[in-house]
Amino acid sequence: MVSIDFTPRGVCSRSIHVDLDDAGQVVEGCSFVGGCNGNLKAISKLVKGMPVEQVIAVLDGNTCGAKPTSCADQLCRALEAARAQAQA
Repeated sequence: MVSIDFTPRGVCSRSIHVDLDDAGQVVEGCSFVGGCNGNLKAISKLVKGMPVEQVIAVLDGNTCGAKPTSCADQLCRALEAARAQAQA
């Protein structure tokens, strides 16, 4: 399993924890510290078991209000970082 703690930028959440399978291709779990608690718990449940590429295809570029990013978009950055770690 590949696990990282990612510090998001430009959003309310302060940390995103991501677990991927050993190959870095499937989300085994994620959790957020801070942010919109209910929404982020729901996102975590929805992405569990999904391929990383599919999550990124759906959530990449999502914004929050006037912000140019969102916790979902920052999750994509965290997944990319975890996948890169798995492939290193």
